[in-house]
Amino acid sequence: QVQLVESGGGLVQAGGSLRLSCVVSGRTFSWYGMGWFRQGPGKEREFVAAINRSGDSPYYGDSVKGRFTISRDTAKNTVYLQMNSLKPEHPAVYYCAAPRASSSAPYTGIRAYGYWGQGTQVTVSS
Repeated sequence: QVQLVESGGGLVQAGGSLRLSCVVSGRTFSWYGMGWFRQGPGKEREFVAAINRSGDSPYYGDSVKGRFTISRDTAKNTVYLQMNSLKPEHPAVYYCAAPRASSSAPYTGIRAYGYWGQGTQVTVSS
């Protein structure tokens, strides 16, 4: 059974930083890419970032390019999302996601992901 457990969310001031972590169990981590999504109240879940299985091809949503960095540590079965220059946007829950299939390229579409973490709340105060 594939399980994803996120951590690292919280309250931060605008301009600050947070690093989210997601530990994956139940599958061979190195065979699969990973992704991060976020969802605000009353909004659809939106793509934030993805990384391929080898870790050398990240991809970002337009709203976070240049501010967020996705990375992975195969030895720890963990994917990270470093968030810098955070903006006082609406509160959002950030979700770690794992795709159903293995690919050399990162998946950016939500339909590719079949496994989700429980989410971690990120709030940015102005």
